Amino acid sequence: MPLRIAILECDTPLTNTRTKYGGYGGVFTALLNAGAQSINLDTSELHISTWDVVDKQEYPALADVDAVLITGSKHNSFDDIPWINRLVEYTQQVLAQERVRIIGVCFGHQIVGRAMGVKVGRSDRGWEASVCEVELTARGRKIFGKDKLSINQMHKDIVFTYPPGVEPLGSSHRCEVQGMLIPKRVITIQGHPEFNADIVSELLEARHKQGIFDDKTYEDAMHRVGREQDGVLVSGVFLKFLLDRL
Repeated sequence: MPLRIAILECDTPLTNTRTKYGGYGGVFTALLNAGAQSINLDTSELHISTWDVVDKQEYPALADVDAVLITGSKHNSFDDIPWINRLVEYTQQVLAQERVRIIGVCFGHQIVGRAMGVKVGRSDRGWEASVCEVELTARGRKIFGKDKLSINQMHKDIVFTYPPGVEPLGSSHRCEVQGMLIPKRVITIQGHPEFNADIVSELLEARHKQGIFDDKTYEDAMHRVGREQDGVLVSGVFLKFLLDRL
């Protein structure tokens, strides 16, 4: 039986990315397919669906899926607005049962933290953007098979502390909570394994023009855009997590 993964889309990509992939559901489908190939899993074993949780506020019935993947977003995970509150409530419903598993990415990682009762909010340590290194914990090193993870980042918001019962996976000098694991239940990462150089460049250029990134932040991030990054490795780990192969 195929692995049924519901992608909860929490944002809409910029023009070039949207033209190529359709939406973040398409971006993550490409990532998961690449991850499947990296662990010798036939992509026909994946049944991926996409759900608009922002405008349509639509969600899959838990009986119909094996996992939900909460995407990144330009929105604030700590905002008290209807669609984000609904997403937190749905995440809590998933956490309250034991069959359907959760994958959280960036904003999704923060939503899981919020749903588990810890503080999420704006960091005073500045932006992490473009390819950055994450120092892995012993558990993280075992899972990812290396000492440090190179992964695209695009955030200033963070999960401040690890929720009770969670295994830490990594940290950086600007964000101590870079990944969380509850075996057979939850895996999250603050970075963006789904991003590539084109997606990140488009975001950096847009945010520089908008004045979100100053010249120094923009130039530093653009300098690292083309570096090797471990997105496909992370995707493979996500799938191994769902298949009980970690």
